[in-house]
Amino acid sequence: MPFKTRITDMLGIQHPIVQGGMQSVGVAELAAAVSNAGGLGILTALTQPSPQALRDEIERCKSMTDKPFGVNITVFPTMNSPDYAAYARAALEGGVRIFETAGTQAVAEVWAELRKADTCIIHKCTAVRHAVSAEKKGVQAISIDGFECAGHPGEDDIPGLILIPCAADKVKIPMLASGGFGDGRGLVAALTLGAEGVNMGTRFCATVEAPIHPNVKQAYVDNDERGTYLIFRSLKNTARVGKSEVSAEVVRRLAEPGATFADVAELVNGRAGKELLDTGDLSKGVFWASMVQGLIHDIPTCQQLMDRIITEAEEILDARVARMRIPA
Repeated sequence: MPFKTRITDMLGIQHPIVQGGMQSVGVAELAAAVSNAGGLGILTALTQPSPQALRDEIERCKSMTDKPFGVNITVFPTMNSPDYAAYARAALEGGVRIFETAGTQAVAEVWAELRKADTCIIHKCTAVRHAVSAEKKGVQAISIDGFECAGHPGEDDIPGLILIPCAADKVKIPMLASGGFGDGRGLVAALTLGAEGVNMGTRFCATVEAPIHPNVKQAYVDNDERGTYLIFRSLKNTARVGKSEVSAEVVRRLAEPGATFADVAELVNGRAGKELLDTGDLSKGVFWASMVQGLIHDIPTCQQLMDRIITEAEEILDARVARMRIPA
């Protein structure tokens, strides 16, 4: 049976599964594969070196799929901010109308640009209060990130089992559950908790089409649910990354009294992370990873993964219905 929700209707997709925007990973090959498999693929705007490069990447993605796909624009706190508005204009000029946004309060400037067209904005949040605020500011959907997620889970440490229904109780617009999702059990759980679909990042990194080195994909398979570190906690900018010798060193350095970001900058900067993804040399930097690594046991194509998730979810629901039937 199809899982028809407000998210599938809003985005024009077959399955309520969205690929999160990921730096250096959200490119045309992956986004198109996810969209072709019935989900929503997402290009990551800031993976591209310029707005024109983003336009070119959008055209590449269009050449690979005729299904809907979106663009992620994340506003980072940085001293040398890119021209976010120019990236937004480039995406709009490329015909994109679905956007995933995230980041600081300055994201409102991106929203203002995107609203110059008839767009759908899905905003990523790590707290119920942020989701409520984003809804009031007019976004069309929320992606709520539990503590299990890769990247930045916020500072409240609320896991999805609590965060998702808490957000569902407060937010009226459609909501995606994010953080630690990777199989049919998670999809059914998310729908039961009040979400209308799931957002997956780490699980899509361990697919054939993900543009990262096989060594990194194998690290996702080899790590288990304990295979992450939280870094930057002392800097109030907590991030979850995969366990490795480098991420362990980051934790060690930041535990020193008076440690600052400068003490680990060469280990965690974007260039180092990109080199790791490209070369497979895990000594080059850190890689983003969620607790879902405990559920990753293979490296399928996006189509195989999507089919498996939907089939498993259907079987779970069918079994539940069968158990509930009362014999005549």
